[in-house]
Amino acid sequence: MTEPFKLEKESYLSIIPWENENSTLTVGFSTKNGGFSQGYFSSLNLGLHVNDSDEDVKKNKEALSTQLQWDTKDWVACEQIHSNNIVKVHAQHKGSGLFNYSSSIKGTDGIYTKKKNILLTLCYADCVPIYFWSEPDEMIGVAHAGWKGTVNEIGKKMIEAWLEEGIKVENIKVAIGPAISSCCYVVNDYVMDKVKQLIGDKPVDSIWSEIETGQYKLHLQRLNEALLLQVGIKKENIIVSSYCTSCNDDLFFSHRRDEGKTGRMLSFIGLKEEQ
Repeated sequence: MTEPFKLEKESYLSIIPWENENSTLTVGFSTKNGGFSQGYFSSLNLGLHVNDSDEDVKKNKEALSTQLQWDTKDWVACEQIHSNNIVKVHAQHKGSGLFNYSSSIKGTDGIYTKKKNILLTLCYADCVPIYFWSEPDEMIGVAHAGWKGTVNEIGKKMIEAWLEEGIKVENIKVAIGPAISSCCYVVNDYVMDKVKQLIGDKPVDSIWSEIETGQYKLHLQRLNEALLLQVGIKKENIIVSSYCTSCNDDLFFSHRRDEGKTGRMLSFIGLKEEQ
């Protein structure tokens, strides 16, 4: 498969297949490059909660907003807690968490909307960004899936929320973005027991393999894909990035590689009113 996330400028990758389908859609994932932050956060850190300079993060967001041509007043951000909580975003949420973390949408790791001119954003440093889009319904969404969100089926929760909105499952497209891959992600029995409850206890090479007693390589991107297939998303409607955030140290921050001293990338998705 051709990599769906294409480096547009040094500061972000776009989901090309989706943007080619709809010229009003802006969707992608930031890199760590092209910003103002220093030290561990060099240079395009977009997280307000990692002890970087708030002023530098503000400048970073403003620089990215210029490149994306999305005014920061239309951005929405969340207080992410590795939950499976989903919130429907409305116009009054605009500006939430933009330059002040305390104003973020509380305790939320998945957001969606049918409103135009709102840019949904979430932060990452190895966890899986999952993007959702139903073009006929003009519904968009994004979720933050670390291992906790994944085993608590945040992707399924998003689909269930959309079904309640009247969206047909066959119309939902999903993009799974850059994240730490199985080459760099080893977990223990505690995590794997929860994974096995969802997909069975037989090794699935594309998702997990045991490397020694009690130690397993886990591919969170492929696990999320498998879980979305279980709830009825069509295989042909799912695209998966091949980027590993740990391996590609020229492009991405990585919490595991950088031993917790690092910045955050940003997922973003928004639909603009047609001109």
